[in-house]
Amino acid sequence: MPRSEFATRNQVKARPKASPEPLLLGRYPTPVQRIGAFSTPQCDFWVKRDDLTNEVYGGNKVRKLEWLLAEVLASGAKRIVTIGAAGSHHVLATTYFGTRAGLQVEAVLVSQPRTDHAVEVLRASIGLGLRAFPAPSWAAAPVVFAVRVLAGARPVAAGGSSVSGSMGYVGAARELATQVRQGLVPEPDVCVVPLGSGGTAAGLAAGFEAEKLKTRVVAVCVLGPAWLLRLRLIRLARACAKRAGLVARSLSPARIAVDDRFVGNGYGWPVLVADEATREAREAAGLVLDPTYTAKAFAAALWQARARRATCVLYWHTLSSAPMHRLLKGSPEESALAPALRRLFS
Repeated sequence: MPRSEFATRNQVKARPKASPEPLLLGRYPTPVQRIGAFSTPQCDFWVKRDDLTNEVYGGNKVRKLEWLLAEVLASGAKRIVTIGAAGSHHVLATTYFGTRAGLQVEAVLVSQPRTDHAVEVLRASIGLGLRAFPAPSWAAAPVVFAVRVLAGARPVAAGGSSVSGSMGYVGAARELATQVRQGLVPEPDVCVVPLGSGGTAAGLAAGFEAEKLKTRVVAVCVLGPAWLLRLRLIRLARACAKRAGLVARSLSPARIAVDDRFVGNGYGWPVLVADEATREAREAAGLVLDPTYTAKAFAAALWQARARRATCVLYWHTLSSAPMHRLLKGSPEESALAPALRRLFS
């Protein structure tokens, strides 16, 4: 799918000369939208609609995979392996776009709490041709992953959050900076995103630094521990800044805040305040959230606005809003999944 000239220019600006041209998977720029129901005289509430990056399967993984799959294809590899939870959006996106690029896609999968959405994501991934390798725990997953790499599959980082994948969000930050300069959105004080593997938050932080925006990234933990996630996030953001042509140390840790108040019982487990945020987002803005990532991030964004911690809050919507029925066509029912896969849902 062709991208706009604007988005191509941004990607090229952030790409080092030795890197291959990113693939053309998305539609850019994605819209920015003011949500009046959540805005006050003291604070504007905006949404960056990365749920619309692709009409079949959107969300934040599209920008990452443009860079990652380009590198894989340039290497001549025919098979890739990644890692994620049973209902991983990254695994689904990698399967969809990877198979369309002619690659065989494998994934090491670990357990997560069962929701209808998570089951649908796994069913769609299997139906699209994913070869799934269940792991008994996150601790065991790297061993299973290493076995697949030794068997010849090229590794793709969890969540697509290598430096290469995160460069997609350096370009996204540049895209937002252009929208700010065009007067389409005020310059945000904070940009709120979920924090799992960290690539989205890291790329945005580096991109905001490169564009000299005042915007701080508020990364909302979906798992713990927060101190380790913050350490990894700052390292990744500085690596992205360096690759974007900045002095890595010019990116201050103050550019990034980590919010761990919405983790609850851990990855994939719902939180009451996030459930309420899901209802509000649906009724007031027509946004669909998932309990694992976006509901917790949206709850944090609402808190930022209601606590008057900023005059302009931007929530970056990372979950695909494309109807799942296209991807579920021909996929197996849950009862037809291999027993080892069904057991991944606790």
